[in-house]
Amino acid sequence: MMGPMPSLAMGLPRLLCVSALMALSVRVVEAIPMESAAGSHSMFTCEPITLRMCQGLPYNSTFMPNLLNHYDQQTAALAMEPFHPMVNLQCSSELRMFLCALYAPVCTEYGRMTLPCRLLCQKARGDCYKLMDMFGVTWPEEMDCNRFPDCDEAYPRPVDLLSSADSTESPISVQRDYGFWCPRELKIDPDLGYTFLGVRDCSPPCPNMYFQRDELVFARYFIGVLSIICLSATLFTFLTFLIDVSRFRYPERPIIFYAVCYMMVSLVFFLGFLLEDRVACNAESPGRFRAATVTQGSHNKACTLLFMVLYFFTMSGSVWWVILTITWFLAAVPKWGSEAIEKKALLFHACAWGIPGCLTVTLLAMNKIEGDGVSGVCFVGLYDRTALRWFLLAPLGLDVLVGVALLLAGILALNRVRMEIPLEKENQDKLVKFMIRIGVFSVLYLVPLLTVISCYLYENSYRSVWETTWVQERCREYHIPCPYQVQQTSRPNMSLFLIKYLMMLVVGIPSVFWVGSKKTCFEWAGFFQGRRRKDVVNESRQVLQEPDFAQLLLRDPNAPIVRKSRGTSTQGTSTHASSTHLAMLDEPPSGSTSRASSIRSKRSSFHGSLHRSRDGRYTAGSFRAVEERLPYGSMPRLSDHLSRHGSTQRLESQSRHSSIRDLSNVTQAIQSAPRNGIHRVQEEDATVA
Repeated sequence: MMGPMPSLAMGLPRLLCVSALMALSVRVVEAIPMESAAGSHSMFTCEPITLRMCQGLPYNSTFMPNLLNHYDQQTAALAMEPFHPMVNLQCSSELRMFLCALYAPVCTEYGRMTLPCRLLCQKARGDCYKLMDMFGVTWPEEMDCNRFPDCDEAYPRPVDLLSSADSTESPISVQRDYGFWCPRELKIDPDLGYTFLGVRDCSPPCPNMYFQRDELVFARYFIGVLSIICLSATLFTFLTFLIDVSRFRYPERPIIFYAVCYMMVSLVFFLGFLLEDRVACNAESPGRFRAATVTQGSHNKACTLLFMVLYFFTMSGSVWWVILTITWFLAAVPKWGSEAIEKKALLFHACAWGIPGCLTVTLLAMNKIEGDGVSGVCFVGLYDRTALRWFLLAPLGLDVLVGVALLLAGILALNRVRMEIPLEKENQDKLVKFMIRIGVFSVLYLVPLLTVISCYLYENSYRSVWETTWVQERCREYHIPCPYQVQQTSRPNMSLFLIKYLMMLVVGIPSVFWVGSKKTCFEWAGFFQGRRRKDVVNESRQVLQEPDFAQLLLRDPNAPIVRKSRGTSTQGTSTHASSTHLAMLDEPPSGSTSRASSIRSKRSSFHGSLHRSRDGRYTAGSFRAVEERLPYGSMPRLSDHLSRHGSTQRLESQSRHSSIRDLSNVTQAIQSAPRNGIHRVQEEDATVA
């Protein structure tokens, strides 16, 4: 009966040690509930010792965090568990005092820590080394004896006991800044690479650390409605472009790509509204005492995809606006034509898609993705101020500076043309209207963009104050050190974030004002009615608004020809006369039959137009063939139109008396010609009527 008792007695310490090691191995994933821990918080003043192992020492008060960076006595108790068997077996008389000197140090004046002597550490380790080796317990690295001062004094020293007695009578406040300690509820697995307030393996609470639940619900619905409005406006712009692709040419073609970018931005925000915080937040784990935290990095595929689309198209939209100002500058200052600008389209696309692509890949490589608990999407610069400065403020600010400089240069050049070069009243009005449209569109883009940049600057300036205020308000709840000597406290206002999201989405809406016109209404009406133009000749005539030559001859000479512009093209229409047309009008009469056949052949070879001036004379109108005979890459410029207009006036002055006489001769010859083509046209028109 007495035989098994010694073996049982010898196995009991081993069993206790194994259980202690198991507790130590799982202390990383175990956690004490926040409610039970918050009550013992002491604001880092002297507090009574509650550790069972350290009861009955010469001192009865300690402070936290201790010398091993345990920020409460309960955490220190978990770390001391492996040493309980050795203390109970009394392998060394100095082990208990040495452990309590580290895990529950005597409370002295703050700013002065008392360390145990190196000799005390060496004696405790030497006496218990064999027992530790038998039980498989290793001496912790943070308890290396070489880290302690070389002295031979008992712990605690008499001076420490005097300061401890004083402090117990009047608790002193904290005299040093312990920095931010990540609460166990916000701890993240080390392999994910999370960072919060400069602490690794930590993440902000989700959905948001600054706002209440009701504020977040209102903000989410607010962003959802705005995303639907912006998505509808930009989608309308893009579909209008698809109905008539030839209508929007350079220099205004970048507006279409700009609208496409913000269409994708609004789509991502709409998806964030539908997903709520399922992508932007990591789910809480009550079994592991883990709260919901903000998603960071690229391990969440859905969050990564939302970030890539949102950031890429946000940067692309700003670059396309800069390209739009570049094309306006090229059209206004060096007088580039549409085809000359279009030859640079490949370079424009390379910059507009390549630069944002490089920035997006860089952020992915740096693992700077962060979930946004307010909007439900993933973006950059929400908690990392360095990423905010270099990947949002710097690119957007550069785009604004370059775009505004080019825009002002182009507007000044157009205004100089309007003031110095005489134009017809119709062309003057068109130029003024175009300048007004450029100005209004630019204001509608720049005001929201500058507001977004201002919000980012405000966040960058006050985010550290917001974070310090949050730590001060939640340090007792999370049982972490409170900030030391807080000089300024402030909380963000939800209206600031609502304005930021409003301007991020409204910035895409101005594109619909550029395409909004009566022509757009007619195109959509024709699209829904199924009318599609297939005749290339008729379409080209409609583009240039050139009436048929025979109809000009048969129309009433007192009825003026109304010239209408088509679309929103910024190029003027030619007002010069073709040489072939003038030659036909000035051709001397040589027979009615030959004259009529000549007219029919010339009618089939070109399309011209006549314009009735104020004094009743007819001059030649615009002619498409002349523009098509220009060298490749050149387009009619504003100066060309002005020179051609001056040429037309000189031709009119030279043929002041001969034009009307030749026109009357031509008309008589047509009427005397038997059964010519124009008579047949008249008869056919009469039959149809």
